[in-house]
Amino acid sequence: MIVRAGSFRFYLVWITMAQVSAQEEKEKTAALKDLLSRIDLDELMKKDEPALVFPQTLEEFEYAFNEHGQLRHTRTGEPFVFNYKEDLHRWNQKRYEALGEVIFTCAGFLTAAFCSLLIVDAEEDEPKSFFYLSEDALTNPDKLLVLIQGGGVVRAGQWARRLIINEDLDSGTQIPFINRAMKEGYGVMVLNPNENFVEVEKAPEAEQSGADSSDEPAEKRERREEREGKKKKEFYEKYRNPQKERETERIPIRENSTPEDHTLHVWDHFIFKSQAKKVFVVAHSYGGLSFVELMIQREDEVKSRVTAVAMTDSVHNVWHQEASRTIQDWLKEKCCNWVSSSEPLDTPLDAMLPDCPRRSAGTERHELTSWKSFQSIFKYFDKHLEEQTKPPTTRSANRVKHEDL
Repeated sequence: MIVRAGSFRFYLVWITMAQVSAQEEKEKTAALKDLLSRIDLDELMKKDEPALVFPQTLEEFEYAFNEHGQLRHTRTGEPFVFNYKEDLHRWNQKRYEALGEVIFTCAGFLTAAFCSLLIVDAEEDEPKSFFYLSEDALTNPDKLLVLIQGGGVVRAGQWARRLIINEDLDSGTQIPFINRAMKEGYGVMVLNPNENFVEVEKAPEAEQSGADSSDEPAEKRERREEREGKKKKEFYEKYRNPQKERETERIPIRENSTPEDHTLHVWDHFIFKSQAKKVFVVAHSYGGLSFVELMIQREDEVKSRVTAVAMTDSVHNVWHQEASRTIQDWLKEKCCNWVSSSEPLDTPLDAMLPDCPRRSAGTERHELTSWKSFQSIFKYFDKHLEEQTKPPTTRSANRVKHEDL
């Protein structure tokens, strides 16, 4: 290949300039890192950030639910304001989370009608959990409705904390499902799948080690150094939240350490032992996955007791969960999944996997799918009840058709 002298000189100049530019960039980066290492962010930000201490009741938050189930400020009448303190997103988020916990513990929208029950025969000092059930949940001889929420921070009786705070109780909680079910003669169980552990405050590091760090075994020292290294990497978190929060550790609740474990435990000890001949299930989001996992673990029992299942934007996957063909076939017949979609309510949608049929919930918002499909779900249950009351000779010839919802 022939290279012209002029082109060759230009090429050398271009390489040299690129090298100089890269070196300058490295020097700038090193200078910036050195500058940041000498800034005490704790002292810089601490004076401007409020303490992470929040009210313990709705009254102290100055909020209350009005006659329409909407959360409103008691003095201004305005809806909840997330950005309470401008440019302090983490503090605002902590306040929002604290309000969510207060709503669950103090609002009493479930405890007034339901009694709680420990679901683990635990020792006195062992972590415990609970769920809600109507007075006749275990003794109702006819029908039982089981409600399984999705994953995350939502607690028993809630579909979405965001809806409770920003919309109303009807859309964000299971209250409408509970009230209608009880009116129509169902016993009701409200599962609590997201309470999987308790948090306890850690003892100071010195108390935990009980010895001088120089006497630490190499493996323990490596773990400690790894933890310290991880803390150093959380640069952004330190910048936004310089206040030192108490360090906690999580102790899992026996037989309830995951939503799937909780669902299985309640099934074994309560649902399956209840007297109801017909069990109905409403499962939202991750609750659908938990139900499919329950079927995998207790297929014969579920088939013998469950009459119909209504899922709302379920995230289950019969392939990933390795559900058998017999389970897939049962889901096609006994289950319907109302999913987020721009199509009108109850519009049939293409099946993604070989399991329960999919229909539009009439909304594109995931958290609203349960509320938007509320009427359709009970209509669907009524169809299955009608099917069960038919004589056995006609039952097989008149299966519940999903298109007749």
